[in-house]
Amino acid sequence: MPEGEGLALYAAAAEAAALGLPLLEVGTYCGRSTILLADAARAAGVTALTVDHHRGSEEQQPGWEYHDPAVVDPEVGRMDTLPTFRRTLHAAGLEDHVVALVGRSPQVAAVWGGKLGFVFIDGGHTDEHANGDYEGWAPHVAEGGLLAIHDVFPDPAHGGQAPYRVHLRALESGAFTEVSATDSLRVLRRTGAGI
Repeated sequence: MPEGEGLALYAAAAEAAALGLPLLEVGTYCGRSTILLADAARAAGVTALTVDHHRGSEEQQPGWEYHDPAVVDPEVGRMDTLPTFRRTLHAAGLEDHVVALVGRSPQVAAVWGGKLGFVFIDGGHTDEHANGDYEGWAPHVAEGGLLAIHDVFPDPAHGGQAPYRVHLRALESGAFTEVSATDSLRVLRRTGAGI
């Protein structure tokens, strides 16, 4: 995540934290954006939640551009970013402000019962995964809460289109209104019912 997007993400999380509700991220990877949410949560006295299966998204698998063999568990032969994520939180001194939910986003969303002040969608970039994240978590965004979507690229030459289509879907629903755009990060406020 570029610095400008990180600063915008932090500002949005800090604003949403004022609602007194948890902040949630979909797509932890190694925890870089998690520390931004966790710091905003700490300052407001709320909790940051992060959801990931820690096996890597499609573009992080062997043979793909973002594959990092250093996070492959040699015993099982699959990616496992959970230990790196835990070290990231420890180094930042933010372990006490984060609850890591390890599992697939739609499964975790299906058992989540509460409202959220902030949802940051930055998980898998296929239509299936991006829509699953949106459908699972957007209903939990409280009135006045914020929905942030990362990797929104209107021009297909700049990146995948699934997050862009989810962004358009959120706007077309009438439930969300865009409040900021910083490079590929879009922040929307819940202003109506539905998804």
